[in-house]
Amino acid sequence: MVGAHLADRIVGTWDLVSYKVEDKETGKLIDAMGGTPRGRVIFTKDGWVAFNLEGSARKPATTDAERAALMKTLVAYIGRYRIEGDQWVTSVQTAWAPEWVGTEQRRTIHIDGDYADVTTPWRVMPNWDDGRLSRSIIRFKHIP
Repeated sequence: MVGAHLADRIVGTWDLVSYKVEDKETGKLIDAMGGTPRGRVIFTKDGWVAFNLEGSARKPATTDAERAALMKTLVAYIGRYRIEGDQWVTSVQTAWAPEWVGTEQRRTIHIDGDYADVTTPWRVMPNWDDGRLSRSIIRFKHIP
């Protein structure tokens, strides 16, 4: 599914089913946000997207160190999106990581029935300080 058909099909609210991170060097798939992360992505018909993903083991913080650690288990951004072929491209306007603001984030997306499979390009994620290349492999289910 690509182009105009994908643009029509993507509109709506999608709940996170799974989130894995693939390490480019080792090829290993890891549960970077824990075994049961939560998240949602919402695409509006007029071209806005809001994305939120949080780790499964998040608990309220009581110290500054705990608050800082929570940033490693969060991905959140809002922006304008467009569809290019099988790509969803977001012009990020606000984000949990300031280095994403003003960037374009590109994702490959395939929709089959009520499920959307999303893959990011290889990149260094701001959440992890090891500097390794990884990509996210995400599955969402459409909420009717």
